[in-house]
Amino acid sequence: MGVTLKEVAALAGVSRSAVSRTFTPGASVSAKTRAKVEKAAKELGYSPNALASSLTTGRTKLIGLISNNFHNPIFLEVFDQFTRALQERGLRPLIVNLTDETEPANSVRMLRQYSVDAVIVASSTLPPSFAKAFHDAGVPVVHTFGRSATSPEVHVVGIDNVECGRMAARELVARGYASVGYLGGPQDATSSLDRQRGFTEEMANHPQIPVSHSFAGAYSFEAGRAEMLRLLAGDPAQAYFCGDDILSIGALSALADHGLKPGSDIGIIGLNDMEMSRWEYINLTTIHQPIKQIITASVDLVEEMLKTPDRYPEARIFPCRVIERGTLRPRP
Repeated sequence: MGVTLKEVAALAGVSRSAVSRTFTPGASVSAKTRAKVEKAAKELGYSPNALASSLTTGRTKLIGLISNNFHNPIFLEVFDQFTRALQERGLRPLIVNLTDETEPANSVRMLRQYSVDAVIVASSTLPPSFAKAFHDAGVPVVHTFGRSATSPEVHVVGIDNVECGRMAARELVARGYASVGYLGGPQDATSSLDRQRGFTEEMANHPQIPVSHSFAGAYSFEAGRAEMLRLLAGDPAQAYFCGDDILSIGALSALADHGLKPGSDIGIIGLNDMEMSRWEYINLTTIHQPIKQIITASVDLVEEMLKTPDRYPEARIFPCRVIERGTLRPRP
């Protein structure tokens, strides 16, 4: 059996309420009493029960961290950084997999069962209706990697996917490719559509360059590989903007099967700058998404909402940049 609050109070010679106040942030307790309680707790090996304290404070410090794209390795990096950032601030992440979930109301019901203090929707492929459902239910929510908007309905932290599409198009034009293509993720994902939109708008300034568009079934290695194999069976473009690094890596695998060299034979540029893209045998030219800053800003917003639940929704959008590696031909 664990050491109880009553035992700590007896050893310290104080009341049980004094022990409770000592371990409740912001509660009033004298320095002398705090010292007695902490000394007794250390001797007995006592740790306060987080669930019990939530009954007193009305706060569980549980933060729902939900996503639906667990097969994409980038989310190993994302969840590692999110869980660290939340825990460093005394908050506890509750990871929920919504891969097969289509009804926002079911997600709200599930998270409410755990009495979460707030929710972070960490996905660019879940529809905005998921984050909106938590907001409408009175649950503080941040949509990380969500769609940027000038007047967001919920807090959004991420990048301008339309601008990333433009950025990729400018890079392919600058390298002198005579035909280009967009290879996106799921066609119903706002991130795929926005990246395609930016790519198409920028390429409209270069009508002499043919542009093709295709979509993979998921943001996954297998989907990127399968779509590139399909394209190679026809008349492929000279270079592609793949809407995600893992799609790009799948596409590179397909090029290797056909004996084609990335950059010189067919150029590839990705998006994210995930750890795998830096590996020697991948060496992917890509657009860097500042994931660490995005996660820090998301957790900042969670803390601010816990203090001021009715704060007006805002969008925090971070700039991206091209990371030069080895899958595009050099600029002339």
